[in-house]
Amino acid sequence: MRTPGRLFWPLAAATILADCSSKRAVEAALPLAGVPRDVFRGLLRFNLHYNPGAAFSTNFGPYQRWVLVGVAVGVLAVLWRSYGSIARTGWLGVTGLALVVGGAAGNLLDRLISDRGVVDFIDVGVGASRFFIFNVADAGVSVGAALLIIATWRNERQRLADTGVRV
Repeated sequence: MRTPGRLFWPLAAATILADCSSKRAVEAALPLAGVPRDVFRGLLRFNLHYNPGAAFSTNFGPYQRWVLVGVAVGVLAVLWRSYGSIARTGWLGVTGLALVVGGAAGNLLDRLISDRGVVDFIDVGVGASRFFIFNVADAGVSVGAALLIIATWRNERQRLADTGVRV
């Protein structure tokens, strides 16, 4: 059986590549920010938006770009250090970690490349009721975090069961 770690780098790299290439493609196809283009019956639209802040367009003042770059580098360092313990949770944990790392790195690259902010473009909703505009990196971080939570929970349940604790 292959080790779960062999999955990490290809999946993290694929997440970064999918994120960066989709952002550049949307910037080329939608030169005007804030003008949505329907993709699927109004439920899915591409709507170019630049987010200089953090999640949900949070603003941290005039130095927010560099504060967020520092936070992203710090988070990536913490994730890197926790790779060993997460790898022990198996392929689910490694998959989650790779998606989070790939997503964080994709958004970090945007912050480093442009002072306009992170490119967001995926617009999901019904009519005027829309979800937050996001990108492939954000989806990777969200799905990856959910997988990490599930993997950690499953690993802890197994550990408790192995020690005779009823779960």
